[in-house]
Amino acid sequence: MKFHALISEFCVAKPLKNKWRNQSRRINCSKYLCFLLMFSIVLLIFLRHLFFFSIDARPSSHHHSKKKIHSLVGESSSQDSCLGRYIYIHDLPMRFNQDLLTNCQVLTRSIDKTSMCEYVQNSGFGPRILSSEASGLWNSNWFWTNQFMLEVIFHDRMKKYKCLTNDSLVASAIFVPYYAGLDLRRYLWGFNTSMRDSSGFDLINWLKQKPQWKTMWGKDHFLVSSRIARDFRRKSDRKSDWGSNFRFLPESKNLSMLTIESGPWENDIAVPYPTSFHPSSDYQVLQWQNLMRTQNRPYLFSFAGASRTRQKNSTRKEIIRHCQSSNKLCKLLDCNSVGHECDDPLKLMNLFRSSIFCLQPPGDSLTRRSTFDSILAGCIPVFFHPGSAYTQYLWYLPKNYSNYFVFISATDLKLRKVRIEEKLVTVSKDEVASMREEVIRLIPRIIYGDRRSGVESVEDDAFDLAIKGVLKRLDRCRGSDL
Repeated sequence: MKFHALISEFCVAKPLKNKWRNQSRRINCSKYLCFLLMFSIVLLIFLRHLFFFSIDARPSSHHHSKKKIHSLVGESSSQDSCLGRYIYIHDLPMRFNQDLLTNCQVLTRSIDKTSMCEYVQNSGFGPRILSSEASGLWNSNWFWTNQFMLEVIFHDRMKKYKCLTNDSLVASAIFVPYYAGLDLRRYLWGFNTSMRDSSGFDLINWLKQKPQWKTMWGKDHFLVSSRIARDFRRKSDRKSDWGSNFRFLPESKNLSMLTIESGPWENDIAVPYPTSFHPSSDYQVLQWQNLMRTQNRPYLFSFAGASRTRQKNSTRKEIIRHCQSSNKLCKLLDCNSVGHECDDPLKLMNLFRSSIFCLQPPGDSLTRRSTFDSILAGCIPVFFHPGSAYTQYLWYLPKNYSNYFVFISATDLKLRKVRIEEKLVTVSKDEVASMREEVIRLIPRIIYGDRRSGVESVEDDAFDLAIKGVLKRLDRCRGSDL
């Protein structure tokens, strides 16, 4: 007999069938007891229905899904330190990332001084630097890091991010671990545009098939590039034109791309070039900062770089001329010379930490890795174009930029209206000390710490600030869509 039928007979004072048939006494039920029993049954059915409906239902937008989840968890959500910081990582086919590292020989060009396979080790940091110098700082935290390994470094850090989730519905952002720069590197020279564009096109088609894409049509997705943004914005299909058309694909425009150099495009955000310093603790950072505060700096200014012979009226050509005629106020490290000293992190650091000012002119593009090397050495940067730093790295460099660097107009330099040494000599000792301290304070913000030990002790490094920036940016994006 069904339960509700049993209750019905029980409560209407009818004799019950089956095993109670021969009982002489009928069981009576008060109206109050019947009401409680029936109310309890209805309530249980209602709650059961509500519970399964809340699990099976799929909200129409990411914003609404997060409200639904928040209402289900109730007050316990206030104790979730990851609320609003969850990130979901797409499990891409290996051809978009890991296969590029497995077959790293295809990334090496014939003119490269070192095989790219060397830089793949240590999660993209490259080989560890072992120095005979007395300071143990060199032996534990320094690596031969190639700037094109940023995608690998960032992906490894994402795997260790403490607020990862396997449920994309609770994620505030979705990471796409596509090694865009390394993938493009294979086809930049000697290949037609179809080859350069194929992987980006395939990636977008893969993403479009995923339910996570349809939530915000990719606006909550982000990826990282170790190449400048311009490399992914080829405007024509002429073979002679540089780069790919990845960022001109309609769906790709919704993605946010963290890149070593941005441009005028809305969804490209500049993050620091990777340096060779990857500390694993705040104490190691503090040690390095204190060391840079006590350095003897015999040179007023220095420059590490090569002249651009193909560029007419090159700023670098003027800088080298000024340096060579400065009567030993400037130290020049010529990157065209034999021995490739500019590729040696120790030689670069020795140059920059012995200089008060470090010259950072544009090269093949507006930005340089050398800018971050000089900051790391406590050397005050001297810029010749606004797009070389303070209009680029908005998440990393303070707005009061005159407090930590010097600006010299490239136009005035070429017209010989200004001499570099005369400009820099006018900066007082007190101003130099103040600016250097500001530069040294920036060091934790522009390095990518080593988290491979699993200990999160380097707080607010370049990776952390990138993630905070992405989450804040996407939160504003959702607000504007409401």
